[in-house]
Amino acid sequence: MTTATIAKPQAKQPGRGSRRFSLPVLLLIIAGVLVLTSVVRLITGADGITSTGQMSTALRLAVPIGLAGLGGLWAERAGVVNIGLEGMMILGTWFGAWAGYQWGPWTGVLFGIVGGCLGAILHAVATVTFNVNHIVSGVAINILALGTTRYLSKFTFEGVPQGSSKQSPPIDSLGTFDIPGLSGWLDTLNEKHWFLVSDVAGLIGGLITDLSPLTVVAVALVPLSWWVLWRTAFGLRLRSCGENPVAAESLGVNVYKYKYLAVIISGGFAGLGGAFLSIVASNVYLDGQTAGRGYIGLAAMIFGNWMPGGLALGAGLFGYTDSLNLRGGTTNVHALILLLAILLVCGVAYLVWRRKLVPAVVTAVISALMFVWYAGTSDVPKQVVTATPYIVTLLVLSLSAQHLRMPKADGLPYRKGQGK
Repeated sequence: MTTATIAKPQAKQPGRGSRRFSLPVLLLIIAGVLVLTSVVRLITGADGITSTGQMSTALRLAVPIGLAGLGGLWAERAGVVNIGLEGMMILGTWFGAWAGYQWGPWTGVLFGIVGGCLGAILHAVATVTFNVNHIVSGVAINILALGTTRYLSKFTFEGVPQGSSKQSPPIDSLGTFDIPGLSGWLDTLNEKHWFLVSDVAGLIGGLITDLSPLTVVAVALVPLSWWVLWRTAFGLRLRSCGENPVAAESLGVNVYKYKYLAVIISGGFAGLGGAFLSIVASNVYLDGQTAGRGYIGLAAMIFGNWMPGGLALGAGLFGYTDSLNLRGGTTNVHALILLLAILLVCGVAYLVWRRKLVPAVVTAVISALMFVWYAGTSDVPKQVVTATPYIVTLLVLSLSAQHLRMPKADGLPYRKGQGK
């Protein structure tokens, strides 16, 4: 490796064991899932699983998860495990609401980012400067953020009109918008309930209907993060700190500086996700508002194999399952049981083709149980609907664990000059 290697981005060579799907194959898989979803909708009559409202709600719920995941991506690409995302999101919700109800929602957004960065600075000092175990530091940040915000709420929100020790006063809305003409037409097409056509209309319509300006900003941060991390010299140096910090230091990279920057940016993303929860998702701060979304964002990042595109897909999946709590949950989850059973059958066929007989048998048994569950019931308990996002998180991580590759030096202690 030479100095030019760090100064100029190079094309990444795929590993021997990598099996990345090409774009046409990926699009074919997505089309296949859409067709199966449409078939399940027709069989079950659960039109809500692809409705415009369902998709719009899913996008709104996916944004804070995706922002937390982006925060984890930046930190871990520099070699710092950020379990403290949940705490940084909590700080973002409180700071965003505190500033938002006094000086307006956009000021609240900025303060939410600052709140997340404050938590990130503490995490960076502990892990980078003092080499504290990353998991211990992250858990401490989460506990500290929870206690701090509860303490501050008693002095800032209690006694204020419409506020209390566990809730802030209402915050003005950032406003929403649709794509003129197109949103209404897609919604009308979705209500026709035609095979596949209405489902695609619902998917696209949900992405361009009732949008908050902050949603557009959050979505744009995904390709922007990819470009910065994989197409700039700054991003290459940052990623080198997460792969081999000793080699990076030997080529003149200030590893401490890049780790600090990555963790602070990470906290800013998490804080922005928290501000989104208190300002856009609901126009007030509520105690316990994050509800574990920082951890789910971390899971989305792992599911996405530490890549922005996969992270966005994972956030969308978790946001969709979370939205089932709000819109026709029991009926829609019952329909998704059938969809999952069919997808598992496809998985069995793939595993047999790959000659992985033991996993194929296990998957076939699970698929059969899902079919029996669907056929033997007409509904699912409300508790199952509430737990669905967390069940999906565990299921996805367990199925994808064998195909993941985190940065080589992720979470490992590093001292300046240790390679000498």
